[in-house]
Amino acid sequence: MKSTLVFRARILCAVFIVAAFVLILRLYFVQIVLGDSYAQDAMGQYVQRAGDEVARGDIFFTDKDGESVAAAVTQSGWLLVVVPKDLKDPQIVYDALSPHVELDKERFFASAAKGDDPWEEMAQRVSDEAAAEIRALKLPGVVLVQDKWRNYPAKQLAAQTLGFVGYKGEVKTGVYGLELAWQETLSHKREGLYVNPFAEIFTNARAALSANPAKQEGSIIISIEPTTQAQLEKTLDEVMSEYTPRVAGGIIMDPKTGEIAALALRPSFDPNAYNTVENPAVFTNALVEGRYELGSIMKPLTMAIGLDVGAVTPQTTYYDTGCFTRSGKKVCNHDKRARNTTPMQQVLSQSLNLGATFVEERAGSATFTKYMKSLGLEEKTEIDLPNEVTGDLSPLGEGVGPEVNFAAASFGQGISVTPIAMTRALAALANGGKLPNPHVVTHVKFSSGITREVEEKERRQIFKPETTEAVTRMLVEVYDKALLDGKLKQEHYSIAAKTGTAQLVDSNGGYYSDRYLHSFFGYFPAHDARFIVFLFAVEPHGAEFASATLAHPFLDITKFLINYYSIPPDR
Repeated sequence: MKSTLVFRARILCAVFIVAAFVLILRLYFVQIVLGDSYAQDAMGQYVQRAGDEVARGDIFFTDKDGESVAAAVTQSGWLLVVVPKDLKDPQIVYDALSPHVELDKERFFASAAKGDDPWEEMAQRVSDEAAAEIRALKLPGVVLVQDKWRNYPAKQLAAQTLGFVGYKGEVKTGVYGLELAWQETLSHKREGLYVNPFAEIFTNARAALSANPAKQEGSIIISIEPTTQAQLEKTLDEVMSEYTPRVAGGIIMDPKTGEIAALALRPSFDPNAYNTVENPAVFTNALVEGRYELGSIMKPLTMAIGLDVGAVTPQTTYYDTGCFTRSGKKVCNHDKRARNTTPMQQVLSQSLNLGATFVEERAGSATFTKYMKSLGLEEKTEIDLPNEVTGDLSPLGEGVGPEVNFAAASFGQGISVTPIAMTRALAALANGGKLPNPHVVTHVKFSSGITREVEEKERRQIFKPETTEAVTRMLVEVYDKALLDGKLKQEHYSIAAKTGTAQLVDSNGGYYSDRYLHSFFGYFPAHDARFIVFLFAVEPHGAEFASATLAHPFLDITKFLINYYSIPPDR
């Protein structure tokens, strides 16, 4: 019995010894023989770059039926990295990788020569399929790291509004557009040079549990309607093709709420390939970040000021001499032709500079300046896009100064404003006299799952409702009878509209005699407006006046909106 127990004990010990030997042998192969390979796999599986986001909120368009459409989303894949000191033969590695991923040959070999460098990024946005093929090659010194990148499914659509995500140093962040303006909401970052998210589950548990629940991280839903945006961009492309301006842009907005359905510029870019753009100026949003002398679309506001304070009525007349002198400088109508006794309607229908000056002088320079400032033309609209600039009304001072400054301002020269601020001011004519708050973000969907509507700010009253109704009637007559001799009149829809043609400023002083900015705005149905449309083109060629370059594009957009949104006729 005793000998049997001893025998069994010896057998058991032998089993343990053999098992220990096998385990030690296995560990030897894992740690020593295959250590580098496993280390590379571990690095690729668990390491992410510093400054990279754990997650980033999405951006959604909203179609006319209220459905969300992806505008900017995060896509997952792989980053191809080489560890130079582990590359045994760079040429063999390059030849092996090339069929599976696009590599810059010169950069690859330059990086491979950096023997002491532990980390050289070779290719981004590697698909799962390509990564699997590369992983199967088992190339020493080649690592695949989990990666995330921003994808814009609609490509160029609303590019300046969306912006894009790029790197500032080692930190991934929004750098233009909504990606920048809403960075705090969209981004969820981690700290440190390189981090191991697997390890963070344990080491950062306390921090995760004690994180501030009020931090506003999530996705944003915007008012840009993708089909409407595409129509605006198509129209601008046609303007660019036919008249080759330096810049063309447009805004389609609800004049009552300030909600923007479309906002576009040309030239533009694809945010998926922003790093291939040669001229970074296309990243900026000139509708928000640019100041311009916008010309005669200012005249309806001047007329509204005169009517609002009782300085003129629609029946008031003045004597038009074609030109006169103010502050020692000549002020003329665009054709320098006299009209003699002229009613207020013709000031807008014929776009008479002397008529606009007459209204401004009747109202008084101080009153005129007060209204211009109340209309927000020298302040930010606080639209939810980055880098907005203010207008420049400095030539008007505090309402006291050279008469010629006020004369020029009355017809949109000498003062510069942003297109978004001008669109907001003109919207007051379409909504009964209130200044709306332009915006594109309508809702924030927080990481907690709660969705909150962005609150609309209070709109301030600028003009009396009867004033805007009178100006609207005048602008409908402009569209029906004066614009291109009434050829664009719509039988069943009333449209209020006005063109603007402004001389461009010469950097050497004064104005160019042959370079212009064309502008156009209109709203409809005129007496209960659903949309206001603003268009502009900087230095178009082949036509002197905005009626030639922008009137038909405006009508194309108007007809589209009427049909697409099923807007009922109003006459």
